[in-house]
Amino acid sequence: MTHKIDGAMSPALRQIEATAGQSVQSKAGAERDQPVGAAAPADQMRLTGDAAGLQALERELGAAPAGIDVAKVNAIRASLADGSYRVDPQAIADRMLSLENALGK
Repeated sequence: MTHKIDGAMSPALRQIEATAGQSVQSKAGAERDQPVGAAAPADQMRLTGDAAGLQALERELGAAPAGIDVAKVNAIRASLADGSYRVDPQAIADRMLSLENALGK
């Protein structure tokens, strides 16, 4: 499965494509060589350090309390739905400026 956008394929993508093609071919051959009724070999996956870190972060975020005021969110949704929600451009500008000042320009 390849998605070519500009016709040029990166070396990493070529390696992935070659590896995927080999594993499909070798898996098909391995299944053919298995006796009837035998379990197919289990697929394996190895994560990079970055992927493992992202999974750990996802678990931490999923376990932590969200800290979301559900009542406020529902009130805003209702006001958006009925058209009564109004944006205060001055309040937005003030908060943007105070954030810029807090960050040290």
